[in-house]
Amino acid sequence: MTEKVLILDFGSQYTQLIARRIRELNVYSEIVPYNKVPALDDTIKAVILSGSPFSVREERALHPDLAPLIGQRPVLGICYGAQYVAQHFGGTVARSDSREYGKAHLDKIYRSEGLLAGMAPGSQVWMSHGDTIKEIPDQFELLASTADVEVAAYGSKPGAFGAPVYCIQFHPEVYHSLEGKQLLHNFVIDIAGCSGSWTPAHFVEETVASLREQVGEDRVLLGLSGGVDSSVAAMLLHQAIGDRLFCFFIDNGLLRHNEFNEVLVSYAGMGLNVTGIDARQEFYSALAGLTDPEAKRKAIGKTFIDVFDREARQLTNIKYLAQGTIYPDVIESVSVHGPSVTIKSHHNVGGLPAKMGLKIVEPLRFLFKDEVRRVGTELGMPDRLIKRHPFPGPGLAIRILGDITPEKVALLQKADAIYIDKLREAGLYDQVWQAGTILLPVQSVGVMGDERTYEQAVALRAVTSTDGMTAEWSHLPYDFLASVSSSIINNVKGINRVVYDISTKPPATIEWE
Repeated sequence: MTEKVLILDFGSQYTQLIARRIRELNVYSEIVPYNKVPALDDTIKAVILSGSPFSVREERALHPDLAPLIGQRPVLGICYGAQYVAQHFGGTVARSDSREYGKAHLDKIYRSEGLLAGMAPGSQVWMSHGDTIKEIPDQFELLASTADVEVAAYGSKPGAFGAPVYCIQFHPEVYHSLEGKQLLHNFVIDIAGCSGSWTPAHFVEETVASLREQVGEDRVLLGLSGGVDSSVAAMLLHQAIGDRLFCFFIDNGLLRHNEFNEVLVSYAGMGLNVTGIDARQEFYSALAGLTDPEAKRKAIGKTFIDVFDREARQLTNIKYLAQGTIYPDVIESVSVHGPSVTIKSHHNVGGLPAKMGLKIVEPLRFLFKDEVRRVGTELGMPDRLIKRHPFPGPGLAIRILGDITPEKVALLQKADAIYIDKLREAGLYDQVWQAGTILLPVQSVGVMGDERTYEQAVALRAVTSTDGMTAEWSHLPYDFLASVSSSIINNVKGINRVVYDISTKPPATIEWE
């Protein structure tokens, strides 16, 4: 990257949002733990200090070394970052009389240039803090106040440091701060001097060149899933190394209805060198009798590795294994808190590189999901692949609660195909971030004609989200849901009841297992 903004993570729930907002300005941003700051080089144009669940007044407070940063690059401290800068330079931070959380307004703006340029008095901002800054250090001056927070924004006095330091008590990265994007534009573009040239086209050009340099004349193997991440990774590699990219698409018997054949046709149309592998019976055998979600995931992961490794050994001179790793996975692995509590293990090709003696190449490791889609569009990939809803790596195995049988898979595939097709027909598919059908481990009484039935129940799930980290259930029209329910019950023998899941994430997850 020729220019980037470095974001020091202190564990805030909003840190990823900061990165996303900077990238919306066409400036590359990168998150690093507060205690693992790389040496500043010419590519780093500015530094942002994130918020934190900690208090600067606590013994366990996080203490970054500001000496290599202050005066060297423009610095923006947000919430905890602002409080830490104040305390570091001799100011006073105390507990707020009451927790300040929610909407506030910058009633007084004392300097309308620099960080706050273009922002009018009364601008709505979002507060989320339990401490407040009572006194700012001598090297700084007050920039803005709200009705309840005198030090809502402050900045270094002209000439106090080699580069300006700005600090704000509110969060410009959340949508509730209505002029937050303006503030970040002021800091990143006007103050730090970033060019705003990091576009999908720029990413493609830069990444293709980087892949050619990394791979050289070697061959690369990639496991395709049919999803957008692996598909975009494949197209970038295809542009970089052409027919030296070899792709496997494994049918684990847990894909969507007719997905194996449809996706193979799509990949062939894109010019990719793809081998389709029918391994359905191996996966069904490995899953036989398993009901625990983690046991199912591990069985699928092990079988995938075994099948992939066996097929790969028929190829020669493969030196790299490509993966569709994206940035949220990278951030999690270098979290300021270390690895987070495992809610559920994620399906990937972990273990393959070591087993096969391959080096790793990850073309998308610096992109969020929405950025991956924009790159796919830039590459000219078909919308049906680019706009596909996320699909879990273990496939329908975690949408069938309980044990897995081919009969249950076929039942769920038919019901799910009806649901997804109707979403497309109603023009609702692109309004939903992810949708799927879950086969429940219960049977219920029903009446069809004059006969009593005792058959399966399914749950429909649809959520809206930006990146899957949080999600709201989709408010699909009642008449649409009624139509889906009727079609499934009338056309899928063995299902007599359909319910709709209205749980948010958190506390629920998007998938049921």
